[in-house]
Amino acid sequence: MFWSSNRYNSEGDPLGPDWIPATCDVSIRPGWFWHASESPMSARSLLEIYYKSVGRNCKLLLNVPPNSSGLISDEDIQVLQEFAELRRSIFSHNLAINAVINASSIRGGIQDTHFSPYNILKEGIYTYWAPEENQTKWILYINLEELVSFNVLQLQEPIHMGQRVIEFHLETLSQDGVWMRVVNGTTIGYQRLLLFPKLKSQYLKLVVDKSRADPLISYLGIYMDSVTVLRDTPDKKSGASFNGSQVLQTTTHNSSLSAAM
Repeated sequence: MFWSSNRYNSEGDPLGPDWIPATCDVSIRPGWFWHASESPMSARSLLEIYYKSVGRNCKLLLNVPPNSSGLISDEDIQVLQEFAELRRSIFSHNLAINAVINASSIRGGIQDTHFSPYNILKEGIYTYWAPEENQTKWILYINLEELVSFNVLQLQEPIHMGQRVIEFHLETLSQDGVWMRVVNGTTIGYQRLLLFPKLKSQYLKLVVDKSRADPLISYLGIYMDSVTVLRDTPDKKSGASFNGSQVLQTTTHNSSLSAAM
């Protein structure tokens, strides 16, 4: 193998034969053990860690140490309950659940429902949208049927079919009929959560820019996180980023609504 063992252990091999998701170890307290003088992190801090671990296709191992009585402290339990409620309030309802979905192509044609783009609204990884083979244009068009405010995109691949997507981005259609690129992403894997400044739109485009093989998307979710606030205008020089994905300066790409939907 041309990669050094240290680099392979820390970064993996994107062309390797095995899928080995990263593991993120973190403690709810400053250290790995309980101390009466220390306090647990807040539920909002746990939510940020959730985006940066589970939201990046990683496994989150959260250490919650027992206190001197051998029990989980009431403080820690309260934080965990608050975090669970925060997560439930954000992800309990997919704002795209009743959307009209179209695709640049469908394997087997539009009459074959096995690979329908509507599969992306079904929870789980065993149903998915698949484009026609050997295409170079991979786009999902989402009509939410009304103006919706949101700032989180959730994506999943059917990971048992391999991790395929290398690069993708999300666009929204402005009320002026102009497509605006919102956020770029790279790895999807089992799950990816992308957080960006709040916007309101009815029409969306998920565009796969690069893929190792024909891209397959098993789930797409649109959500509103009213707790985590990102600035609305990214820094033009450095480019604002969160959760490992670049939040893009709003740029326009002329395209008519009829051509898109």
